[in-house]
Amino acid sequence: MKSRTTGSWTPVALSADLPAGTVIPARTPTGPIALWRSRSGGVSAFADRCPHRGMRLSHGFVRGEALSCIYHGWSYAQAGNCVRIPAHPGLTPPEAIRVATRQVEEGDGIIWIAADQSATRPPRLDGLAPLRSLTACAGIAAIEAAAGTDASPGGIVGFANNSQTIRMLVASLEDEQALIHVLVEGDASPPERIAASRAAEALRRMAEHIQRKGIA
Repeated sequence: MKSRTTGSWTPVALSADLPAGTVIPARTPTGPIALWRSRSGGVSAFADRCPHRGMRLSHGFVRGEALSCIYHGWSYAQAGNCVRIPAHPGLTPPEAIRVATRQVEEGDGIIWIAADQSATRPPRLDGLAPLRSLTACAGIAAIEAAAGTDASPGGIVGFANNSQTIRMLVASLEDEQALIHVLVEGDASPPERIAASRAAEALRRMAEHIQRKGIA
């Protein structure tokens, strides 16, 4: 399922929010993801369900270059294959035991997940840097209505806030929700960053109001 704003790619998280050796939950239009970074820095995206008993892998933990389920400790390499079953330490797990993986790309401080394996490269941010992420209980149309402009082909919505132009990278989620990544110029000052963050929060509230009223 493609996003109207970002095409085959969903910008699911900021790179800064996923340090080495951690796993976090992420959302895409096609379902939940366990997003994790190995100790050496590689990023992987798994379907958020352990093949063993269905526990969410985003509740698990990273051990070296593998992600382990918190329930029974089954561990999966970055390719999705099971590499360790603690209850059977001498067993080489069958190749058939694996978790579904998703194509992932990291660039410009954003982690992107592809809707399918045929996706090309994700959009670039052209010198902009991500500041923070927000989830809006509103669809893209409501966000565009609040901003007074449509999203660009790369998924960026810009609007004026006093003398500053605020830019947000937006992508659709399920159930009329959207993910917003606030962007700033790389050399933005601390006051400009604070202003951009507050302006994005205000726009989110306006978009949610528009969504509730069915205006968009």
